[in-house]
Amino acid sequence: MLIIVKTIIAALVIVGVGEISKRSSTLSAFLLALPIVSIAALILIYIESKDKVKIADISYETFWYVIPSLPMFLLLSWLMRNEYHFYWSLFLCCVLTAALFAVTQYLLLKT
Repeated sequence: MLIIVKTIIAALVIVGVGEISKRSSTLSAFLLALPIVSIAALILIYIESKDKVKIADISYETFWYVIPSLPMFLLLSWLMRNEYHFYWSLFLCCVLTAALFAVTQYLLLKT
């Protein structure tokens, strides 16, 4: 049952942002920036496990993985404004993000 709830939440966010983007890029960007999926996932994990330490760990680690994803948005914006192909740009952004995730993972393991 929880898998269905998770799927519905994710689908609603994706469809909602897509529909709102037709009317307002600012509002759709705002909704994308909100940690709606993260909060919903934390709630569902807590419902399933009742483990506060697990939630604390996931919350802490999520913070550190948000940071390396931020440059992706700036790079994608720059590439799109400079007439790069969308899928090629998205690929480059994914490569950058993966590299930054690897650096973040390395740094987290060192601490």
